[in-house]
Amino acid sequence: MKPKLTALVLGMALLVPIGAATPVAAGDTAHRSVVGEQPVLWTPHVLDGAVKDIVRVGNTVVVVGEFDRVADADGRRVHHLRNIFAFEHGTGRILRGFAPWVDREITSVVPGPDGTVVIGGEFRTVNGTPARGLARMRLHDGSRVAAFTATLDGGSAYRLASDGNRLYVGGSFPGIGGTPRPGIARLNATTGALDTGFAPHISEQRRGTLRVQELALSPDGRRLAINGTFTKVNGQDRYQIAVLDTATGKPTRWSTDAFEPQCDYSAMHTYMRQMDYAPDGSYFALVTAGGPQVKPGLCKAVVRFENTDTPDAEPTWVNKTGGDSLYSVEVTGAAVYAGGHQRWMDNEGGALNPGPGSVAREGIAAVHPRTGRALPWNPGRSRGHGVEALHATSDGLYVGSDTERLADEYHARLGMFPLR
Repeated sequence: MKPKLTALVLGMALLVPIGAATPVAAGDTAHRSVVGEQPVLWTPHVLDGAVKDIVRVGNTVVVVGEFDRVADADGRRVHHLRNIFAFEHGTGRILRGFAPWVDREITSVVPGPDGTVVIGGEFRTVNGTPARGLARMRLHDGSRVAAFTATLDGGSAYRLASDGNRLYVGGSFPGIGGTPRPGIARLNATTGALDTGFAPHISEQRRGTLRVQELALSPDGRRLAINGTFTKVNGQDRYQIAVLDTATGKPTRWSTDAFEPQCDYSAMHTYMRQMDYAPDGSYFALVTAGGPQVKPGLCKAVVRFENTDTPDAEPTWVNKTGGDSLYSVEVTGAAVYAGGHQRWMDNEGGALNPGPGSVAREGIAAVHPRTGRALPWNPGRSRGHGVEALHATSDGLYVGSDTERLADEYHARLGMFPLR
């Protein structure tokens, strides 16, 4: 394996990124500055469990995860809402008309066609009717769209992505609707019909169950980054990560052996976690978790790769925590935000301690997109398990987790940092 770069002077020549001149797609939010360190006061409070994903559709914000009770921002009223709820952006008013009942954890939510959202997870029923792992619901009343018929043949859905018409699903399922599609599939976002022309084949998992852990769609819709337990895609070596051509479903020439080393321990299927493309599509960033020990390799780090067709690609930069896992990432152009239960960033020399040059960053951080070094932004939060949901909007950054302190204030499991 080739030695990995922990930093790269970006004045050096880089390959021209694919899609750099392509207009930014809706939902790929670019910020000109880093968000403020003081959260708004109007977000509701999630009183138990954990928030797993957040999406804003117009002025409606949908929050999903594993929870049962949600309180208004002033704490005066508690609502019993099972694993999903919605509120008004800017006021925090909980939308009582949207109250679907989902029996188990929801891990991902994306906008759907015609005033709907699509959810994915390990649930089995929605509003009392069978809906294994996938469902589409109307925002105005929380009802399930019966015309969306997709259902997993087993396992769970971990991450969804959509370009409006096509819905990408990654998870641990063997197939959808009776058709084999291990771990990755594309559906019609309106009907849930399987796209038979998109059939990448992942195989030879590192351990445990064959799965796509996370996925991210480029702003132009041409490329889909996937990661998980696999080591091959369509028979080609792709160690835990690949970039697919969405037109053909085949892996692009881009590859890296950066994640070939073992970084985790037996209880984890993979140390790969969330990914996100820059709003202009020129690069993507990902974060990684890991076991209780500090090992060589790219576990417990934020990593940037250029969006090129480079075989054996090297990271542009790597920023390590020195021993704490990261779970979520959001790229806004002004910053690469990383959430987890980290104590430090810039800690390449640390081993569960602050190494030379490290900076304290409790549970959330912002990294400079060019240099890969931590930005001064440092609101802090109770670490807990960690931040699993980051969602940028036109005016700020939503954060979802399993703890109650955000920037030294009470914001139970949900908060929003506004743009300055």
